[in-house]
Amino acid sequence: MNNYFIILGAGKGHRFSQKKPKQYFNYKGKILIHHSIDKAIDSKLFKKIIVVASKKYKKEFKKYKKNQLLFVSGGKERKDSSLNALKKIKKFKPQNVLIHDAARPNFSIRLLKNLIEKLKNNIAVVPFVNSTDSIKYRINTRHINLDRDKVYLTQTPQAFRYKNLYKLAIKQKKNISDEASLFLSSNQKIKFIYGENQNNKITFSYDIKNLKSYYGVGFDIHKLIKNKKLYLGGLKIPFHSGLKGHSDGDVILHAIIDAILGATRKKDIGTYFPNIKKFKNIRSPKMLKPIIENLYKSNFSINNLDINLICEQPKVSKFREKIINSISKLTSLNKNQINLKGKTVEKLGLIGNEKAIACEVIISITKYD
Repeated sequence: MNNYFIILGAGKGHRFSQKKPKQYFNYKGKILIHHSIDKAIDSKLFKKIIVVASKKYKKEFKKYKKNQLLFVSGGKERKDSSLNALKKIKKFKPQNVLIHDAARPNFSIRLLKNLIEKLKNNIAVVPFVNSTDSIKYRINTRHINLDRDKVYLTQTPQAFRYKNLYKLAIKQKKNISDEASLFLSSNQKIKFIYGENQNNKITFSYDIKNLKSYYGVGFDIHKLIKNKKLYLGGLKIPFHSGLKGHSDGDVILHAIIDAILGATRKKDIGTYFPNIKKFKNIRSPKMLKPIIENLYKSNFSINNLDINLICEQPKVSKFREKIINSISKLTSLNKNQINLKGKTVEKLGLIGNEKAIACEVIISITKYD
């Protein structure tokens, strides 16, 4: 296995008409470019995965381990970005290289395997689909109908023998729309294989469709007792008292769980974690984990969490960022999707007398295909 996967993600996406490039927008529960990275990793077909992107957005890849990705700065044009990556991996003496556009998140691992298999007897393998539209071609003032069955709409990933691609790329002066163009303009044979209709390219902002959204509300309250550890949002908070409960009493995570269950109409936390011996003193992150996993497996994505922590002490402002960081890790959410507010009750009742802490959470989730 001497295969390398290059993802081109340095484009500005002018047709997308947004302030930031499309590859950094949320799509089906994760950043668009992450879909391609994750599939390449999951396939276990590649020695290295190379991401070509602007240094400005390098922070978007910090969730990946250093040995998972090789980061390369983008060039002025597509051909420059592609060549930067090809030069970067030359020292590894690659046999095969696949070039992929970050704007195509819906390819399958099966397509990757098919491309690599076809490279055994070819120097270039390119997937295509036929057009479903009627196509016209203009010559001066004349318009001619084309046979759409003979028109190839090419896709990425495109697969090549590294040496052959590198020789053509290093000589290329003009801008190109894809690497297959290098082979066609040099009269070198390409093996075209049928691609995947779902492997569409995200071009315009309306290509990223938010489907139906749902909302859920969660609430939890526990008494404070002396000489017990206090956990809030999965984080141990230094305090003289902790929350009494069958579990660790983490009102934030309990309210998040109930908000998720409410949005998905899955009853309540007690249904899944009743007060039985099995769950005695269980940590709340262990309770949240299967709920989050089932949410994502059911093709939901979380849009945002809005959290009200209701207490007199401790002061939320002292721990806000740490708690948000903890929730971010536990839910795989971006920190900017989580809001935590501290509310008091003006010294009224159990909470006002510092004998209890409560939390309420509102969640927004979206279902996608």
